[in-house]
Amino acid sequence: MTLPDTETRKSRARDWFRALQEDICARFEAIEDAAGPPLYRGTPGRFELTEWTRGDGSEDLGGGRMGLMRGKVFEKVGVHFSEVYGTFSEAFAAQIPGADKSDGRFWASGISLIAHPRNPHVPAAHMNTRMLVTSESWFGGGGDLNPLLAYQRDQAFEDSVEFHAAMKAACDTHPGADYAHMKDYCDTYFHLAHRDEPRGTGGIFYDRFNTGDWEADFAFTQEVGRQFAHAYPAIVRRRFDKAWSEADREEQLVQRGRYVEFNLLYDRGTTFGLKTGGNVTSILSSMPPVVKWP
Repeated sequence: MTLPDTETRKSRARDWFRALQEDICARFEAIEDAAGPPLYRGTPGRFELTEWTRGDGSEDLGGGRMGLMRGKVFEKVGVHFSEVYGTFSEAFAAQIPGADKSDGRFWASGISLIAHPRNPHVPAAHMNTRMLVTSESWFGGGGDLNPLLAYQRDQAFEDSVEFHAAMKAACDTHPGADYAHMKDYCDTYFHLAHRDEPRGTGGIFYDRFNTGDWEADFAFTQEVGRQFAHAYPAIVRRRFDKAWSEADREEQLVQRGRYVEFNLLYDRGTTFGLKTGGNVTSILSSMPPVVKWP
């Protein structure tokens, strides 16, 4: 089922995802510290980190560390690490490459992030990277930007240009990572078919990424995380002190509804987490804290 060094690879990937969680949490807390009057008052937000285990405790099925923060700048943000393993259900195993040859056994680890800023001028964002092992092994993930005001919802807007440049820079580190393809895949994937509109201004998305060079694929996945950790906080800092109106807030809350619709109807990560017995609070922390469907 596995190559001789698969356990070492699992360990390295797991340690990276956990370290990336810590790095991003620290960067977001630093933004909370930087926010002050007149737009922001009170105590800076801090992440509540909660370890969790999968299953009923009768056997070791892995778990993770959930990171949630409600702060001044970030109305709600989740940065979650997980490492889970066990056996897929027969129906779900049929959808996963290599599960038929592993008797449904799997291992998966990754980081998943969703940020919902309070200020409507600050785009929401999503990022996740992961490694999955059955009888095969691959990486997946990406990141996308989700501006909530109409004047920002264009890929030519400077925030989106900067974000896409960061994702392209990650792809440029590895010749097997085709930025144009991953960008198109992101635009196709994060599309609300029932409304025929994009969820945001995109980024990159990749799945079942295995070029045959594990070291290079892992290095690419790490660089996606690093680029996001630098680019998104820079965007937040550029926008978070811009005053907003009640009309801006209303538009933000309505647009957040599109995010909810996508995650509940189409998101594969939500489906994977729920069908493999993941932490429901962590999985559904992607939902915005306040939203409207007028």
